[in-house]
Amino acid sequence: MIDRPVDRWVDKRLDARAVLIDIDGVLTVSWEPLSGAVAAVHALREAGLPFALVTNTTSRTRARIAATLADAGFPVSPSDVLTAPAAAAAYLREHHPGSRCLLLNSGDVTEDLDGVHLVTDRPDVVLTGGAGPEFDYSALNGVFAQLQRGAQLLAMHANLFWRTSGGLELDTGAFLLGLQQAASTEATVLGKPSVRFFATALAHLGVPAEHAVMVGDDVEADVIGAQRHGLTGVLVRTGKFAPDHEEGIEGERPHHVIDSIADLPALLT
Repeated sequence: MIDRPVDRWVDKRLDARAVLIDIDGVLTVSWEPLSGAVAAVHALREAGLPFALVTNTTSRTRARIAATLADAGFPVSPSDVLTAPAAAAAYLREHHPGSRCLLLNSGDVTEDLDGVHLVTDRPDVVLTGGAGPEFDYSALNGVFAQLQRGAQLLAMHANLFWRTSGGLELDTGAFLLGLQQAASTEATVLGKPSVRFFATALAHLGVPAEHAVMVGDDVEADVIGAQRHGLTGVLVRTGKFAPDHEEGIEGERPHHVIDSIADLPALLT
């Protein structure tokens, strides 16, 4: 086994005044804390470094996510959590006020879809969330029919897969690709890695991109996506990480690679 440094630098100085942290695969897997994760977040809090937990998770509301993490020992509250459903609601209120919205999602996040007019038939927009049992043939075929009649396609995220306690499982992106191809349309993605999502998180923390760090296990949506918007990217070797992810995508490599979130405080110091 080859020894390797905890941190792998790619010509990017780390000047952190705030930190964005993905949840699933970074802090937890199947909502169970990863080793050292609770202590790492406590260290950020004690150092007075502002942070936000930014997640494409669509199965739970912000309040429920914060409560679950707090019960596990993380020093967080709902105000520390930014979710793809909340970002989707903000987008719909701004760009599609009053529109009829068909939601396809696994889990109840209606509490975070404040101001969104949800319907079951003849929508103006279709909004996809996270995949699960609800993404069966009937549901997907129904969405396909609505897209054919002119409904716009919005997606809380386009993640292809995610890590659970049972291993990797397919996520919305795997189905979204087929819907887009079949309906000759393109989805507007509202969660990570959209620029709107990162801009909202940075505004929440009150820092510019060049002074913010994004920590994630998804090399594309979390790390390279953030780097393309001017943040410093930190990839962790947990969650959905695979060794070839260290080489990045499309010629772009992560600025930093660490073994886990437990190593983040030392990197920031």
